Amino acid sequence: MIAGGVAAAVTGPAHWGNGSWVAAFLVLVAGVAQLGIGAGQAHLPAATPSVAFVGAQCGMWNLGCATVIAGTLLSSPVMVSAGSAPLVAVLVMSGVALRGRSRTQHSTILVAYRLLLVVVLVSVPIGVALAFARR
Repeated sequence: MIAGGVAAAVTGPAHWGNGSWVAAFLVLVAGVAQLGIGAGQAHLPAATPSVAFVGAQCGMWNLGCATVIAGTLLSSPVMVSAGSAPLVAVLVMSGVALRGRSRTQHSTILVAYRLLLVVVLVSVPIGVALAFARR
């Protein structure tokens, strides 16, 4: 999220056309969404995910985010698509990790967490479509 703030700060003075998009992506997807996924997995699953599971998700999420940003900056929709794949995988893994969770336990938090997963998941193909449209 700090990187998003830096990107936002230099966008105007550097006349960086993609700067506001990069800043928003860093803050919202690489930052807030990742924190939300991590917090939800720490408190909601029926069983606490293993360190290896969480590490794989974190690595995949950050690699996906970096690839999407690089693809956007290089005007490569194929690269944006490739970076989106690990993001989708993490979202699916996060949803699967909730299996066996009682619907009554932390119901408001559980609904908010599932909503986060769905909103981000729906935004992925929209972002990929926009990457191809801007080409």
